[in-house]
Amino acid sequence: METEKTDVVVIGGGAAGLSGALMLARARRSVVVIDAGEPRNAPAAGIHGLLGHEGLAPRELVARGRAEVATYGGRIVDDTVTGVRGESGRFEVTLASGRGWQARQLLVAGGVRDRLPEIPGLAQHWGGAVVHCPYCHGWEVRDRPIAVVGTGPMSFHGVQLFRQWTDDLHFVRHDAPEPAPEQRRLMDARGIVYHDARIEEVLSDGAGIAGLRLDDGTVLEREILAVGTLMEARADYLADVGLEPVPHVSGMGVHLAVDPQGRTSVPGVWAAGNVADLSAQVGAAAAAGALAGAMINMDLVVEEGAAAVAAYETGPRGEGR
Repeated sequence: METEKTDVVVIGGGAAGLSGALMLARARRSVVVIDAGEPRNAPAAGIHGLLGHEGLAPRELVARGRAEVATYGGRIVDDTVTGVRGESGRFEVTLASGRGWQARQLLVAGGVRDRLPEIPGLAQHWGGAVVHCPYCHGWEVRDRPIAVVGTGPMSFHGVQLFRQWTDDLHFVRHDAPEPAPEQRRLMDARGIVYHDARIEEVLSDGAGIAGLRLDDGTVLEREILAVGTLMEARADYLADVGLEPVPHVSGMGVHLAVDPQGRTSVPGVWAAGNVADLSAQVGAAAAAGALAGAMINMDLVVEEGAAAVAAYETGPRGEGR
């Protein structure tokens, strides 16, 4: 297997990974970004809420980020990480192509997989008429007939939020817990129609969603569905270094636990973006990646400083000190 050395391997080439790589490359670090080419937001038409880039296509943001990283000497490798071994100072990263990299530290920014409910007809509309985040898509679906699909305890939170963007809102319980009495009162007061039923099928009109068929026989005409997904951190390859995703406190999925600067529990392994923060939008993911990149550089600076002092004190000029 071909193996090359670098200061840092960044796993994931989205907003978090590229921002971290940019920070490191500008700090004159050798950095390699391994990108599997499976961005979570690929189905979306545009990025929203990111100042200066409102509506920009996700792949255009990635293309710009790649070019900026390359400007400072960073390398982009289109491949998939299959395994990580070793320890801080000497991690061995293996790729699906058979290629390998040896890195002093790692920044994990591979994002998450969204697991949709297994409802016939739902997945084909993901990223279009099926949305998950009101801050990401609410403006684009404003004033349209929307149904929130219950998937868990956080679904009522989504019901409250989507009411901000439409007054034609229904909540289908599906897999969510039964609403508490105060939640029912709030829905009644705000004109939100509640269905204590499960969804049997999402109906399509050829161009988009026509509605829902419920198990109580109701056919509910809707144009937009809001669905909270179960999010799974893309980090299976870290098991050999003793790092595995853990359940998120929200119950929305599993993530890599990190400190405020992006450190994981394994020395030399950092994480940023959705792999660590399930609810992070593009701006927050980019900021987390940039911070982690700066902290990685500082760790390497401290390490190099300690090595320099040790060499100085044991060398000819350090004798007698």
